[in-house]
This record gives sequence, C-alpha cells and structure tokens, in this order.
Amino acid sequence: MTEPKNALDLFRTAYEHRYTWDANFPGYQANIELKQGDEVYTGQIQIHPDLSVEVTGIEDEEVKQSVYTQLRDIITHRKRTPFEQAHGKNKFSLGETDETGATEILVEGDAMGSNYSVRGHEISRVSRVMGRMAFVIHTQESLDTGEGYIAHRYSAIFRNPQTQEMIRELQFQDDFEKFGNYYIMTRQVVHSHETDKQITTEFNYSQVKLLTPVTV
Repeated sequence: MTEPKNALDLFRTAYEHRYTWDANFPGYQANIELKQGDEVYTGQIQIHPDLSVEVTGIEDEEVKQSVYTQLRDIITHRKRTPFEQAHGKNKFSLGETDETGATEILVEGDAMGSNYSVRGHEISRVSRVMGRMAFVIHTQESLDTGEGYIAHRYSAIFRNPQTQEMIRELQFQDDFEKFGNYYIMTRQVVHSHETDKQITTEFNYSQVKLLTPVTV
C-alpha cells in the first residue's frame, strides 16, 4: 500500500479508515442503565434503520435527554458519509508533526474552524470552535475491528475561545461488542472535571438485539 504523501490523502485515508455502519445496518434495541453517583436510572433504547433514536422508560426528562444525546453522538461517529460529501469543499495542508508521530492537518473552508492530527491511519485529534465554545478531542486508545478503528479511550477539553480558559474536561472509555455483522457500544464511562466538582456517569447497555429488517 502506497503511503499518502500530501495532507488531503493523509486525512482522507484516516477518515475512510474509521469504523462505520454500512447501508444494510438494521438498527438495534437494548436496555439502558445510567449511573451517576448514587442515582441509577433504567429504560430502553432503540436506534432505527434510518438512525433515528427512541428512548423510553425513563421518567426524568433531563436523564432521558442525556441518553438521547449520547446515542446521537454514537450515530454521528458510526454514520457512513462519503468523504467528498463531508469534506469535498475544504482545502488541507500539513502542519507540524509532534513527538508521537501525529501530523497536524490544517483545514481551510470549514465553518467550524476544524483542524486535525493524524497518526498512522487514524485521526488522533479533532479541534473545533462552535460559537462560544472551543473543544479539542484527543484519542489515546482505539479498537481495531478489522473493518476500521473505533476510539476506545479519549478526552475532550472545552475552552472559552477568547480567553482560552478551560471550562470542562471529559475523559471517556467506550466498550464495544460485535452483534451479527456490527460493533455496538455496550458501555461508556465519562469522568467530568470542572473547576469545583468531578462527576462520573456510566451508561450500560444490555440485551442488545439487532432489529429484523422489514420485508417489503
């Protein structure tokens, strides 16, 4: 395999090496248990074939929304979007290479001021600005599925883009299992560090079952 020589090829190779669900993904259902401190909530979730999300059985609206948001984040990373559709209008150039071998990819034309780092064939850092919030995601460990990589342990640091003051730091650990032909998240632990408090939230998914495709 020829090694990519320029920023576009380097980034495209890493982008296309991510693990995503294919067009035949049938969706799945599971039980959800959310733990935060002494609080435990249980319910059911369903991701439909069209990647819409349903959360039931959780009466606390804030907790229900937290589960919904987490599932939407999962879909964002597993949804397959062609490179040209996602990044075709952007221009890429090479930045510095750090001591770990990660090469910075600078982007022109992205509405959120995104830039990246690529290590090997993986995107190891994502940096974006969204309104009054800037964030950087660093991947420390990933899972090689044989069909692409999934971030397994990573951090997200949120800052004020004007002052660079840190607002919050999150540490994630995600676990996956293969059901049928698809890798599905079965557990996520999130450690949240803010100036005056630390919170650990745990999402546990059990009885995971792929949905049966509807015959037309």
